Amino acid sequence: MNYKVYATGNKIEKFYSDAIKEYQKRLSRFCNITFSSYKNSQKIPFQETDKYYKIVISPAGKSLSSEELAEKIKEFELTGITDILIIIGNEEIHCNETISIGSMKMSLGLTSTIFFEQLYRAYKILNNEPYHK
Repeated sequence: MNYKVYATGNKIEKFYSDAIKEYQKRLSRFCNITFSSYKNSQKIPFQETDKYYKIVISPAGKSLSSEELAEKIKEFELTGITDILIIIGNEEIHCNETISIGSMKMSLGLTSTIFFEQLYRAYKILNNEPYHK
């Protein structure tokens, strides 16, 4: 699987960036994942992402459990969807679906860190490895 994660909005604090880098390192054994932060959503290079399945992370989206996220990843793999673009911080971008990591509004850094942690947890679930319990 290939993931691009784009966060748009205010600057992400260093401790969140450090946590995201740690999860990127952990995820590297399961998938390819990149993270880019943009102050303005107009700067996102969407022209190169036409082949990507687009998911927006928003408090208004569909809530998923860790196990449901793992199942969604498995379904993507089974149906041949291997390129996924995750957009955090901009709910107005056209996407294939919107999911939520919580109904409360959070900072961009916290939302991004939680998403990376949940993605890592999902891969641990899919590989029957301890972590999620």
